[in-house]
Amino acid sequence: IHRMSSQQPKSSNQWSTEVFDFFSECCFAFWCCPCFACITARDHGECLCLPLLDSFGLIPPITMAMRVSVRSTYGIEDSICNDCVLSFCCGPCSYCQIRRELISRNHPITLFRNRAK
Repeated sequence: IHRMSSQQPKSSNQWSTEVFDFFSECCFAFWCCPCFACITARDHGECLCLPLLDSFGLIPPITMAMRVSVRSTYGIEDSICNDCVLSFCCGPCSYCQIRRELISRNHPITLFRNRAK
């Protein structure tokens, strides 16, 4: 059996995807961002309902805090200014990037195939 893994090294100090990389999760995030944000927060070990507090401010504090927390957890280099802008201008895309990062860092996609000998 030959094992291939598409997981990025855990020591990378960059996001594994860009904020505007679109995957199937983004459709869910677009149509039901509050649900998607809550699921992402839960998967990061935060309170399930925490993202619902974003509706009380101009700059979504929970979205921004989630970005900062994920960056801190994985040592991703970026700025609080970028976190602020992305949280304000494109919350669903920001949550998609956070979700992809959690999946990339915690749940590697492994493909198995048999080798003929």
